[in-house]
Amino acid sequence: MILFELIDYDILRVIWWALLGVLLIGFALTDGFDMGVGALLPFVAKTDVERRVAINTVGPVWEGNQVWFILGGGAIFAAWPPLYAVSFSGFYLAMFVVLAAFIVRPVAFKYRSKRDGATWRARWDWALFAGGAVPALLFGVAVGNVLLGVPFYLTEDLMPMYPGNFAVKFIGLLRPFALLAGVVSLAMLLMHGAAWLSLKAEGVVAERARSIGIKAGIVAAAGYALAGLWLAFGVDGFSLGEVAANGPSNPLYSEVTRGGSWLSAYAERPWIVIAPVMGFVGIALAVLGLKAGREVSTLLWSKMGILGIISSVGLTMFPFILPSTLDPKSSLTVWDASSSHQTLFIMLVVTAIFMPLILMYTAWVYKVLWGKVTEAQVTDNADTVY
Repeated sequence: MILFELIDYDILRVIWWALLGVLLIGFALTDGFDMGVGALLPFVAKTDVERRVAINTVGPVWEGNQVWFILGGGAIFAAWPPLYAVSFSGFYLAMFVVLAAFIVRPVAFKYRSKRDGATWRARWDWALFAGGAVPALLFGVAVGNVLLGVPFYLTEDLMPMYPGNFAVKFIGLLRPFALLAGVVSLAMLLMHGAAWLSLKAEGVVAERARSIGIKAGIVAAAGYALAGLWLAFGVDGFSLGEVAANGPSNPLYSEVTRGGSWLSAYAERPWIVIAPVMGFVGIALAVLGLKAGREVSTLLWSKMGILGIISSVGLTMFPFILPSTLDPKSSLTVWDASSSHQTLFIMLVVTAIFMPLILMYTAWVYKVLWGKVTEAQVTDNADTVY
């Protein structure tokens, strides 16, 4: 027996679908509070020292947190090549805007405090705001579009095709349901950033963060509930016909129909209801924690809420990864959009070796950097901190 055949091809596909979810959720749980703090910066900090306190709560960790984004993109490229090709083709301008925001953010971190001018620092503060708010919004818009279905089709040689030019494609992403998903994403990460500031900052910065975080959590929960109702009654789902076991990675071989509701998945797999329950409970307890002034538990509840919300999307859509509205048969699913059996196996072995190392290093970094950032620390070390 060849070594990679020790694990069934379809099982490997499901494992890599789950691992992709883990990487994307890991990005939201870690870099999510970085984006949240950036988006909150103009509102929680009024003076230069207060803003430096807020910035330095994430300054030492944001680079490590962004590794999850790189790992997620790499996993899509290596494990799900058709998904990488189709999504980057259709979301090109949106991806460019997100990457531009991610490029501006580190420059703002590095250069913001290099000069004393108020105008200079204010401009970089707004750059940090854009670097947090824009990706948080657009990631949600992207998820909303995935649930709605994306207007593409595959040619016979599996070339993805989209109608219209890049500007039309970008404007086409801004559909009402997708914008609602963007609002949920932004509000969710604002709450997460507020929970982080509550833990890492003190004084008026933490107080303002808690006040805004409570409102953001309420908006996130209400928007998530509205999105669920919209999915139930206003969005057509997709269904997959018979699938050949260990079949080839060619979506055109699958039989896909459009109609019904995505939420029928909860009748077929009732256990997945745990995901939205975790989403609502996590947000509710995070809001209560912010209101009561609790710190560590509030951040953990916020993480649980994000975990539940993101997981509910993947579990509801399974086995679909990227459905097509122009040609449902071109829709990408877990069973027909992966790399080869051998590639998935080799990647799994590599992941089993390096993922624990990444997690241990991340845990060590957070342990070393544990503790609050105070105004006195920033003032006393003005030339060495952000």
